Parts: sequence; C-alpha cells; structure tokens
Amino acid sequence: MKKTCWFLLLVIGLSLISACAPPAATGPSGTEITDQLGRITFVSPNPQRIISLAPANTEILFALGLGERVVAVTDYCDYPPEAEGKESIGGYSTPDIEKIIALTPDLILADSIHEKRVIPQLEDKGLPVVALDPRDLNEVMDAIRLVGKIAGVEAAASRLTGDMQQRISTVTALTGPLTPEQRPKVFYAIWHNPLMTAGAGTLHDELISKAGGISIAEGLAGYVEISLEVVVAADPAVMITGAGHGDDAEQTLRFLKTEPRLVKTAAGRNNRVYAIDANIISRPGPRLADALEELARLIHPELFTKL
Repeated sequence: MKKTCWFLLLVIGLSLISACAPPAATGPSGTEITDQLGRITFVSPNPQRIISLAPANTEILFALGLGERVVAVTDYCDYPPEAEGKESIGGYSTPDIEKIIALTPDLILADSIHEKRVIPQLEDKGLPVVALDPRDLNEVMDAIRLVGKIAGVEAAASRLTGDMQQRISTVTALTGPLTPEQRPKVFYAIWHNPLMTAGAGTLHDELISKAGGISIAEGLAGYVEISLEVVVAADPAVMITGAGHGDDAEQTLRFLKTEPRLVKTAAGRNNRVYAIDANIISRPGPRLADALEELARLIHPELFTKL
C-alpha cells in the first residue's frame, strides 16, 4: 500500500512540474530548404499559391506542370503563352511588394537580383522566398530539381532534366571529339552600343563550347564590353546575336551585318551572321536545350542538319 501511495505522489508531482515548465521550443514551420544563394529558408510542403519573380522561374514552373498553382508573374514572363494570362506583380527588378503580400503566396521564387532589397522585404512579412541562381547548365538542372522537390513533383523534375540531359548529350557526342582546328571562332554579341559580349563563366560561353565553337571572348569574364578592334582582329568565322520582338529587336543583328569592318571578317564575307531567340539563350531554364541545338545548327550545319 505504501509503495502504491508513493508511486501516485510521484506521478502527481511530475505532472505539476510539467504543468509549470515552459513550453518546448519550436522551430520555423515547414520544410528546410537551402536555395541557390546558399540561404536557408522554410517552405510549406506542396505549396499551392506560387509567385514567380523572374521569367526563367516561370518557365521552370510551367514546364513542371505547375501552371495552375502560379498566381502571379512579372511583366516580362511571356513564356509559355499561358503565363501572360496570370496576374502581374510588376517588373522583373521592381516587383510591387504590397501586391505580392496581398496575394498571400505560400511560395515566392526569386532570383539573385532580388537578394539585397526585395527578398528581405518579403521575408520581413513572413513570406517564404526561395532564390534560384543557376550559373551553368548543371545548375539549371539543379534549380529544376529543387523546385520539383519543394512542389512535390520530383518525378516531373526528373523527367524534364533527363530529357534536357539527353538532348545535351546528343549534341556533345558530335562536338566533343572535334579538334581545335575544327571548331570555328564565334563572336556572340549581347548588344552593339556599347558592343558587349559574353565571356568565360557565362551560359552563352558554355553553350558555344558545347555546340562546337570557340568564343573569341573566352579570355574575358562575365558579360563585358569588347572593342570593335578586338573583334575584327579575332576574325570570327561565325557571328551570332540574340533577337526578339519589337521594333528594336534586331538592331544588333543589323549592326553585325552592316558595320564595314565586321563585313570584312570571315563571318561577314561568308554570310555567317545569325540571330537566335534571345529568350531561349538568356533565360536559365528548360529552353536552354533548345538554344544549344540551335547554336549547334548555326555553328556546325554539316553535323546538325537533322537536329
């Protein structure tokens, strides 16, 4: 009997201690995610109200079959066509913060341009933000897999990245064995006034290399100005620029085709001055596989007539 009483008193005492103790500490809700800026954030599983702050992010979301979950995009998110029917939250670098808050998203996909100003403002309001910042093809596929993991569509992400990798491998299987002598010198013009190009460490440079060319700007780093004299001295065999829609979309192409000194280069003499859709080659998303195939056809038509 005494043992029973002692046990009951012990249970009652422990209950009282537990009742008086402070509640256990709890961490932020959601799944812990490390984004491509190295930031640790927490997002709700299977988010249903997604806002994209960059055109490439929008393309990734729709390519993964998440279009129905996208509640808003930027003014520049024009692909796929369904994206243009979504609510707009303003410009790519200047999104409307108050409008984003009012839309009550459970996931915001940002980009490195938003790191210093936009992301802190959104996180101060308790909104979950994941930043994508892929710098090469492998990181683009990492970004796709990350979005797939967050949104619960890992299988779709695996299929998409698998298809991209297969298409990339089809190109590099033919261009990989080329000798330096078989790789034409390529000048990629980002803009003409001032004349700008894509150097080492850029997606453009990686794509040109995988497509079987040698960029004349490989000794430069990033997106930089380049003098006309340097381009002429390099005597590129192929010149390429991005073009899009609108009255000024082909200004740089016209410059490459008509500038007297460039007309005398091998590319000018042999009529090998081309335009490529600026969006597919500049946005770090699924359509980079399209860009690689198009570059391969332009640089090596003898190898890729049927690609």
